[in-house]
Amino acid sequence: MEELLELKGFLLNGNIADALLLVEEMTEMSKDDKLNKIYSFAKILLLHLIKQRAENRTTRSWDLSIKNSVREIQRTNQRRKAKGNYCEPSELRETIEEAYEIALDAAASEAFEGRYEADELGAMVDREAIIEQAIALVFDN
Repeated sequence: MEELLELKGFLLNGNIADALLLVEEMTEMSKDDKLNKIYSFAKILLLHLIKQRAENRTTRSWDLSIKNSVREIQRTNQRRKAKGNYCEPSELRETIEEAYEIALDAAASEAFEGRYEADELGAMVDREAIIEQAIALVFDN
């Protein structure tokens, strides 16, 4: 809210250069917020994809969590009025890749009743295949 009042002041004073800088800053803040939300849902998505691959099985709960995470990522990235997306595919890929290690840590505490450390569980699965699967789910649905 403070930024909007500052923007209004710049415009009323004819200070277009500072107003444009502030608009750029606000745009970046909004995009960062979107990426943070996508990151949070990507961790959940990857957690369950890792468990599926490692344990070579699935549950209804995991399937539902995957489905909901994909929907939330898509919803967060979608521009409602202007149509299109907030983030480029490369930004989404990078965000999903960044979430992998945290998801792996979480999966290690859950898969196989927590018997394996993250590095051991990571050796049981193909990181790139899981990331590709996550990206395909996000873009195919």
